[in-house]
Amino acid sequence: MSYGQGGPQSQWDPWKPNSQQPWSDGDGGQSPDWAALAEASETRNKRRRLLFIGGGVLAVVGIGTAVAMGVVSADDDGKAGRPTSSLPATAELPSGSGTPSFAPTSAPPPLDPKEFVASKAKDTAPNGPGIMFPGRQLTMGANVYKKGPTADTTACATAVKGSLPGVLTANGCTRLMRVTYTRDGIAVTVGVAVFDTEAQALKAKQQADRKSFVQALSGKGVAAFCNGAVCRSTTNSYGRYAYFTLTGFTDGKNVTTKDTQVFTTGDDLAQFTFQQIRRRGETQASAAAGE
Repeated sequence: MSYGQGGPQSQWDPWKPNSQQPWSDGDGGQSPDWAALAEASETRNKRRRLLFIGGGVLAVVGIGTAVAMGVVSADDDGKAGRPTSSLPATAELPSGSGTPSFAPTSAPPPLDPKEFVASKAKDTAPNGPGIMFPGRQLTMGANVYKKGPTADTTACATAVKGSLPGVLTANGCTRLMRVTYTRDGIAVTVGVAVFDTEAQALKAKQQADRKSFVQALSGKGVAAFCNGAVCRSTTNSYGRYAYFTLTGFTDGKNVTTKDTQVFTTGDDLAQFTFQQIRRRGETQASAAAGE
């Protein structure tokens, strides 16, 4: 007859702290089921690993959310996306080196060439037909003019005709230089009247009329021209100089409005005379500036 412990047999659960491991005497007790215990331990370890992995995923998601929230917060703080109009004004920005300042120059203004041919007091350079009309020929554009005779007198009225003798005398002409150029059967005499002041030369120019002309200068291979024939004349002034041209055919033919070569010849010589008088002023102005 066997005797057992009274009451229901206790079941031992290795994961329950209050459970009791059954003990039996050497005769009727059974040894623990070690295989079952190992299987239960392995199951528990798997559960713990799953919990750890799940927790890690949740932690990463939480960090990603925090970063995203941080980025949004940076965009919304009004600085990262601030429009350029809210940048500091130029005056608020730090300034670099200042603009260098320069002392005002003391260079005198250029001298006016006309001033040096406007009066006898300043127009002191040597003068004469050979200086005013140098060389043996003159080139103006494509036209080449051969230089003929020259003349120079202080009796201005003797070298002009028509109403011009009275005009020059009344305004105090002190010298009259003449030169003649020829080209292709056309001759032109240039006369340059010299006065003491610009006002006298200008008045002489204004008083000259259609009957005021310089006397044609012939000789030195140039036949007489404009003796009774119709010729073309011009009158101009610059500074204290009044200058005149008389242009016509060397064969005595009358000049008409269709004779464009005659007009071109007269205009070329008038232009050259102006340039020579102005160059005279430029030379003296340059010399005065270098003193």
